[in-house]
Amino acid sequence: MTAWYLVLCLVILGIAYVIFNYMKIKKMREGTADMVEMAGIIRSDANTFMLTEYKSICLVLAVVSVIFTLFIEKTSGLSFLLGGAMSSVVCVLGMKSATYANVRTANRARESLSIGETVKVALCGGSISGLAVQTFGMLGLVLIMLLQGGVDHTSTGTGLIKLGSMACNPTVMRISTYSLGCSIVAMFNRVAGGNYTKAADISSDILGKIRHDLPEDDSRVPNTIADFIGDNVNDIAGNCSDLLESFVATMSASVMIAVTLYQTHGSKDAITDATFNATVMFPVLLAACGLVGCLVGLLIANFKKMGDNPSRELDMSTWISAGLTVILGGIASYVVFGKLGQGGNLYEDFLIGWASPWVSAVMGIISGVAIGVITEYYTSTDHKPTRELAEICEEGEAFVVTKGDAIGSRSCLLPVLIIAIALLISGKVCGTYGIAISALGMLAFVGATVSIDAFGPIADNAGGLAESCHLDPDVRKITDKLDAVGNTTAAIGKGFAIGSAAFATVSLIVAYVGNYTQIGAELSLNFASFFVVAGGILGGALVEYFSAMLTDNTIDSAKIMADEGDKMMSIPGVLEGKVKPDYNKMIRLAAQEAIHKMVLPSVLALLIPVVGGLLFGVQFVGGILVGATVVAIPRAIFMGNSGGAFDNAKKYIEGENIPGHGKGSPAHKAAVTGDTIGDTRKDVVGVALDIFIKLMSTVANTLAPVLKNIALIK
Repeated sequence: MTAWYLVLCLVILGIAYVIFNYMKIKKMREGTADMVEMAGIIRSDANTFMLTEYKSICLVLAVVSVIFTLFIEKTSGLSFLLGGAMSSVVCVLGMKSATYANVRTANRARESLSIGETVKVALCGGSISGLAVQTFGMLGLVLIMLLQGGVDHTSTGTGLIKLGSMACNPTVMRISTYSLGCSIVAMFNRVAGGNYTKAADISSDILGKIRHDLPEDDSRVPNTIADFIGDNVNDIAGNCSDLLESFVATMSASVMIAVTLYQTHGSKDAITDATFNATVMFPVLLAACGLVGCLVGLLIANFKKMGDNPSRELDMSTWISAGLTVILGGIASYVVFGKLGQGGNLYEDFLIGWASPWVSAVMGIISGVAIGVITEYYTSTDHKPTRELAEICEEGEAFVVTKGDAIGSRSCLLPVLIIAIALLISGKVCGTYGIAISALGMLAFVGATVSIDAFGPIADNAGGLAESCHLDPDVRKITDKLDAVGNTTAAIGKGFAIGSAAFATVSLIVAYVGNYTQIGAELSLNFASFFVVAGGILGGALVEYFSAMLTDNTIDSAKIMADEGDKMMSIPGVLEGKVKPDYNKMIRLAAQEAIHKMVLPSVLALLIPVVGGLLFGVQFVGGILVGATVVAIPRAIFMGNSGGAFDNAKKYIEGENIPGHGKGSPAHKAAVTGDTIGDTRKDVVGVALDIFIKLMSTVANTLAPVLKNIALIK
């Protein structure tokens, strides 16, 4: 157990650094009286939205935890609540830090007129979110392991009310319910936060740029403040819970597959308990190595003098974190598996001995970085696709949408190919365990990727505050440059989220098959079975239906908010700047719409595996999981990259990069139309799809011991 305590100490060190950065941000000056007032409104109403949202979330968590405790495994309800609590802490901490960092970023730009100085403030705020994701995600899992004294692969448990012959492995159930608690909170946050922010953003663009020809983020548009708040509750809080859920899911899947491996290989190959314990311990040690890499990479970025190229500085932090994770991960793999390999006690799937898990982890890391580079190519204003999209805007909206769709579709092939190759190599080198470790490798330095991702919304909010508080135009130039970089870092973050979702879901599907397969039997999901094929077709269709539901919800809310905003702007004195619109009414409307429309999509992901399993059994559910994954991954990449390209094409035009086609021109208005389409894609649908497939897979894993004994139609 010594290793678990060492990891716990490292986690506590990471949390201490989070607290240090939080206090550092709070001590910075906020700026002018207008900036202080506007930041206070954003902070207060973001808190109000989160409190209102969590009333519904807590109710769902309480009900589900009671069901698990009564009928599945008596302690699983507590581990489920622990997962929900860890995800919630990260959401709230990330959101609060962002609402402090946004105004301080704008003020640093105002005081210094230096891009390098301003970047450091935004990155400091983002690092609170990133490191919180990694430390709190690990904290919950380590606490479960310490409290139960490690992983027991032989014991069985039931709920307080025993249902017939149903029993499960308590360790596996605690880990899977911990992951499920994180998943449910992530789904609610992504759906509600996405609806809130994009309904506000789209309605604000419609009112300001199309109906009234006003500057972006003009305070005369009442929807603008709701948009600022939405950046924090979705792009920060929602993203934190999203990546924490992915991170926890990959660690959990690795441990569950370790149990399955021992059950299928242990007696046959005389594999020792030491080997089993090593396969359980390595995922957490790999995550700890990643945490060390993140701390070093972010510390260097924090203390290094930054120049006028923020992209290069942020990329350097990621490369340092990834490089250290590779080196330390190799050392950890040798320490954990080296002696076992010399004694002939490694699994036969470990093709190259102790290095097999490390190679799998490296494949995940390389895949994550490669997907990030590809995403940057297709979404950054520094590269051809987005520039071509901006240049075609003068031809009108139809050309913009068609070209943007082509960019999104074209961007799918290479990431999917990379994922497929990494899966094949990882599986060949290290078996099913290698696939899970590869997924974890991609997220082992999640603290750095989320930190840089969170940089984007903070910079975006800072730019909005600079505009709405009428700061010097030079300040807005700095924040606009950071915002454009932030759009790319956010798109890269989405690429990591989608790529890791692919790996994590495959790992969870393998773990799911292991959870319902009889001990000692070969794992099998029979694609020759019409049950599996039928489930696969349905899974793909459910992804499309889920996407349509989220899109409809967002557009409906945006229309309601735009109409209400128009009424407010028709009040005498508002357009003249003499009377302030009723921001609070608009904020309440955005929150009401988001919370009202978050329940059905979230519950849908929970119920699909349950209903499918009860009706047609575990093989049918396996088909649903595979079909949904195959359709959702390229769909999510398309949504994220086309949306990012639309957004940055608009910013490229606004930066006066196309002669004769600046703000207010027909080309700019066509780009705004593309951006409006892209907003829903990248910040609502794309980011929710990866949670959708992981949540279904996690629910299936949790209920596999129950579902294998029940099916009305076999």
